[in-house]
Amino acid sequence: MNFQNKVAIITGASTGIGKATREYLLQQGSIVYNLEIHAPVSDDPYFIPCDVAKKEDIYAAVDHVFAREKKIDHLFANAGVHLFANLEETSDEQFQRITATNIGGVFYCLKAIIPIMKKQGHGSIVIMGSDQAFIGKGSSAVYGLTKGAVSQLTKSTAIDYAPFNIRVNCICPGTIDTPLLDRAVDQFSAKSGLAKDDVFKSLDTAQPLGRIGKPEEIAKTVAFLLSDDSSFTTGALFAVDGGYVAQ
Repeated sequence: MNFQNKVAIITGASTGIGKATREYLLQQGSIVYNLEIHAPVSDDPYFIPCDVAKKEDIYAAVDHVFAREKKIDHLFANAGVHLFANLEETSDEQFQRITATNIGGVFYCLKAIIPIMKKQGHGSIVIMGSDQAFIGKGSSAVYGLTKGAVSQLTKSTAIDYAPFNIRVNCICPGTIDTPLLDRAVDQFSAKSGLAKDDVFKSLDTAQPLGRIGKPEEIAKTVAFLLSDDSSFTTGALFAVDGGYVAQ
């Protein structure tokens, strides 16, 4: 995979899968911008403050990257938030926040970046999906809704922009060892009364491979989908879940 001098944007690249993907692309020679609501601990010239729930933030950040680099080769629309709750337990405020981030953040990243990719005649995009693009889970009403939505957005956008040499794919991780998972386990533990260690053990055994995944494993698959090595792949929902949805 050749990422030398390629310009990539990742939303939410300070932790978890976004961070692991950024680190991997940097190792491969890419220039990687982190559009993130939380500032990193140390100064980073490629960090741009951005709340993806606000389209104005997205457009300003993308304009900044393009003004500096004159191109954008890759987008990983990764930023998202999780909520462990059923429909009745979800407040209006939570619904608005999660849909604005998980759906609106992806939608407006695409709207901001695709016109640039059209003019330059190429581009590769990966959207953060979930195993919930394929299956339903309890107490995941709004989160699952958002992941189903972006999986369909992936397919439609891939079809619309294939004539412009822009590929769009959706990575669909299963249970991955990230801060997002840790917060979800906290919520489940508090609600169920189960100890966190017991919850994590049950998550391990739920995967046919017998363990949860690592962010680095997802990062390498994202890099493959962004790279020219996947040049005939677009509109795909790519499960990386230890075999979970195959059951």
